[in-house]
Amino acid sequence: MAKIMIVEDNPANMELATDLLEPLGYVILPAETAEEGIRLATHELPDLILMDVALPGMDGLSATQRLKGDPRTQGIPIVALTAHAMSGDEARALAAGCAGYITKPIDTRSFPATVAGFL
Repeated sequence: MAKIMIVEDNPANMELATDLLEPLGYVILPAETAEEGIRLATHELPDLILMDVALPGMDGLSATQRLKGDPRTQGIPIVALTAHAMSGDEARALAAGCAGYITKPIDTRSFPATVAGFL
């Protein structure tokens, strides 16, 4: 089954995403910071990365650019997962290399199908 890395510093958001995806058979790789996510992605090579944009330290879009610049991880689709739903935010995420954009709070009805669409 597919490995999905979730980079999220909010424990409640991490738990919700995990609870929605694990029962479907996905292997969840959690990371709390962008730096941890970069290290984990390089070693585990997940099939998909859900990347929070607002992270402590390095932000998610900077981490996305780093991963897209690394030959080992450049082919992994990265989806921005963010509460920042202001005009232009989605365009910035796509410009940074994200394959898509999911807003928080997570819509529990559509989230699993949306994630499956990126795999």
